[in-house]
Amino acid sequence: MYTLLKKIKDNRGVALITTFLVLTVLLIYSSVFVNVSISQNMSSNIFMRRAESLNLAESGLDNAVFWLRAQGIPMGNRINPWNGGGAASSLAGGTYNVVITDMGIIGGTGNIRRYQITSTGAYKNTNRVLTKFVQVDNFARYIWFTNSETYGGSTVWFWSQDHLNGPTHTNGHYNIYGTPVFEGAVQSVDDYIRFYNNGSNINLSATTNSPYDIPDFQAGFTFGAETTSMPGQATSLRAAATTSGFFLTGNSSVVLNSNGTMNVTNSNKGWNNQNMALPANNALFVNSGTLTLSGTLSGRLTVGASSNVLIPSNITYNDNPVTNPSSTDAMGIISERNVIISDTAPNDLEIDGCIMAMSSSFTLKNYSTVAAKGTLSVYGGIIQKERGPVGTFNASTGTKLSGYAKDYSYDLRFATNPPPFMPNTGDYRTLSWEED
Repeated sequence: MYTLLKKIKDNRGVALITTFLVLTVLLIYSSVFVNVSISQNMSSNIFMRRAESLNLAESGLDNAVFWLRAQGIPMGNRINPWNGGGAASSLAGGTYNVVITDMGIIGGTGNIRRYQITSTGAYKNTNRVLTKFVQVDNFARYIWFTNSETYGGSTVWFWSQDHLNGPTHTNGHYNIYGTPVFEGAVQSVDDYIRFYNNGSNINLSATTNSPYDIPDFQAGFTFGAETTSMPGQATSLRAAATTSGFFLTGNSSVVLNSNGTMNVTNSNKGWNNQNMALPANNALFVNSGTLTLSGTLSGRLTVGASSNVLIPSNITYNDNPVTNPSSTDAMGIISERNVIISDTAPNDLEIDGCIMAMSSSFTLKNYSTVAAKGTLSVYGGIIQKERGPVGTFNASTGTKLSGYAKDYSYDLRFATNPPPFMPNTGDYRTLSWEED
């Protein structure tokens, strides 16, 4: 009996020890769990505060760009103009503070300003600082821009021999025949493309597209893009030409020379092939007359006319940026009416520069009756209100009947450093974005 009682007592002792051990382990696990929970909660709070402060900083950047857009004319020599001299703005339980610093006009552009926007988002003692560099947007950012893809009410088509390698935009819709190639991003304000062989308005994503019309959009296509309005006058160029540039009246001819000079003919000035230096501020404008332009440019120059600009032969750069990326030669050609290629221009014509026809088109004179003329190569961009034709093709065979086929290449330099006094779009482009 004694032995039995002793065994029971011993078992109770073992059970008690085991219980204590189990409780100890549970307490340890509970402590670890609590510590982990606290740590995870702290990490979660830190992450939330950092995320909120980042969102606030981004809101500051966005609102600063909205403010710049609302000013109309790009602001200069201003710091903290948007938020009242640096006062913080409250949002979603936190604040953001924005500083806008004018970095001045990009050298050689005449009218393109850059800004540094620094935004500090603060949420519960956590700060995030973001910096964005923006510049005034410019029509030279496009290889192709039209307000409408029609000419005098008639549809103009991209066809199989057409090739564009830069960003394109139309405030209307594109018309496609065959297999044109678009290497850059393509955007349209409308929500459809018209295909020639089907003859109706078809969404690009539909499966019923005619097999005969297969455009190659290598960088994608965007429907429903925001409308960008074209200006009617070359205001900045006009103003610059009247100061330290050349402002001519009446029909004028300019032949560019590879040595950095130009030969100018203007009866009102009494000039007949007069040799002279390029204008000091790179701006030339012809009022109340046609400007005839040709030759080889060495330097930076934008020319314009209140009437038509006529191109009788090649316009090229002395220092080719394709073979020499550091080339600084840059050409802008602006007409407040039309830019017209002469019907006597050579086959395989080359035009280097950004071309802009504000009230009508860039086109070939007598495009439908002139003989087939090879390829029109443009290195730069084409901006026009109505899309002007430069040739015709046989719709049954796809072969060229008259004028030029097109090979348009974008000058990548123009994305950030356009030719002088090219018109602005009224928007701002982001150049870079970083966190301090």
